[in-house]
Amino acid sequence: MNPYVLAILLSSLGLGTTLTFASSHWLLAWMGLEINTLAITPLMAQHHHPRAVEATTKYFLTQATAAAMILFASTTNAWMTGEWSINDLTNPIASTMFMTALALKIGLAPMHFWLPEVLQGLDLTTGLILSTWQKLAPFALIIQTAQTIDPTLLTLLGATSTLVGGWGGLNQTQLRKILAYSSIAHMGWMIIVIQYAPQLTLIALGTYIIMTSAAFLTLKTSFTTKINTLATTWSKNPILTSATALALLSLGGLPPLTGFMPKWLILQELTKQDLPIIATVMALAALISLYFYLRLCYAMTLTISPNTTNSTTPWRIQTTQTLLPLALFTTTALGLLPMTPTIMMLTT
Repeated sequence: MNPYVLAILLSSLGLGTTLTFASSHWLLAWMGLEINTLAITPLMAQHHHPRAVEATTKYFLTQATAAAMILFASTTNAWMTGEWSINDLTNPIASTMFMTALALKIGLAPMHFWLPEVLQGLDLTTGLILSTWQKLAPFALIIQTAQTIDPTLLTLLGATSTLVGGWGGLNQTQLRKILAYSSIAHMGWMIIVIQYAPQLTLIALGTYIIMTSAAFLTLKTSFTTKINTLATTWSKNPILTSATALALLSLGGLPPLTGFMPKWLILQELTKQDLPIIATVMALAALISLYFYLRLCYAMTLTISPNTTNSTTPWRIQTTQTLLPLALFTTTALGLLPMTPTIMMLTT
């Protein structure tokens, strides 16, 4: 892709998200989301592969539907209340419709069906943007309006997403689909606690972005998209394989890695709010997710020395990719747990 075009598209991505962050008027927020969608569409279709074009079409249609629902919800709210401000979402029909539209936008279950299919058709770099940056603008709107949305709806969306994210990833062999289901499960964790402690949602979103970036960048550096190619990465780059395994376990939420922090704090908050059954369901759903991360780690460890690999040892090609983001994200994805008190103090 032409570097000038790429620069325009990436700056439009930034502009769309910033516009949604900064707006207090519904139309401006909607405009920011639309700029975001339009800017990422050419990035998704740039490879001219039938799968990429199909993924782009699916993504565009779902995002356009969600944007139309947001516009309809905000118009309904303005019609009923006479207010266009984001903080005045007082009409119950409009708030439910609005939350449903945003759930469709970020891929919460049961509106998640497009996400694994779309992510599977993209390359790892665009998949990384879709899994991290594209979640920011809708989350800014959800956090601003969370107190006006029906708590039962939020709890249902959150619990369903963690369960679907766990179950869906169990039978997958494609890493991008596994990361898509992982994304759905993490979104569920963020949504379930947003009505009680929005700062925990921010912490969970931050750690999710760090861990997902680490996972995508390690897979991109080792050119891996399937489990069976993951099994031969040890002979190519042992240190990178160890980092990949640890990043995946961090996504699963194993202590003493970073991923344990948001899960621990969210379960603590749910127990504090006298919701022990929901907390138990969430903890059990996290165990299901952990199973498929462990499956990936097992595939990697099959060929670790002193075991022999049955396949031909691949060449160790020197990568030309920038390794600074990889180093930063893998380090933070593994070692932020001791910083929990500081992070809590900064966000509350």
